[in-house]
Amino acid sequence: MTIAEVTVFIVDDDASFRRAVQRLLHSVGLPVETFASAREFLRREPPTRPACLLLDVRMPEVNGLQLQEFLVTAERDMPIIFLSAHATVPTSVRAMKAGAVDFLQKPCDDEVLLEAVYRALHQARRTWHDHEEQRTLYQRLETLTPREREVLALVVKGMLNKQIADALGMSEKTVKVHRGRVMQKMHAISLADLVRMADRVGIKS
Repeated sequence: MTIAEVTVFIVDDDASFRRAVQRLLHSVGLPVETFASAREFLRREPPTRPACLLLDVRMPEVNGLQLQEFLVTAERDMPIIFLSAHATVPTSVRAMKAGAVDFLQKPCDDEVLLEAVYRALHQARRTWHDHEEQRTLYQRLETLTPREREVLALVVKGMLNKQIADALGMSEKTVKVHRGRVMQKMHAISLADLVRMADRVGIKS
């Protein structure tokens, strides 16, 4: 994934600060979108690629902590770096406990800010990859027939073909056919791979 396949969002009611940070991020080739308020940011469609959020704490109407809480509740959470000229220990603790990756004091050193952004984007890429993999696995699972799903559930429990045949009232030969189709449809290269995939979609071994 290249640097052009990510986005850094800036939500801050200070226009001069937004412009300064945008220039800094553009100088290293990072795509940026800026917003003057939390409400303006929430009107934007959720991102379709990995992203992180640079977020001011003190803003009118909806403050940074409230926006963070909303995003987490709506399962739109993304790595957040808080920036504030009025940081307090309780505020920073609350933000970090809610999942913020960093809490920086304004004005912030450029190198410190860039390092925090790169760290947040690395986390965003990793999370995005995990979600994409899980979505793909659910799509593959949807291609299985009800009988193939039954076989899958028993295979990942470690049951032998004969045991599965007895449990489902079919021949061992038929189990082998279903098992082969499960492996093919799930794109599993081994039993261990299949077990890992099943675990990701909630089928426990």
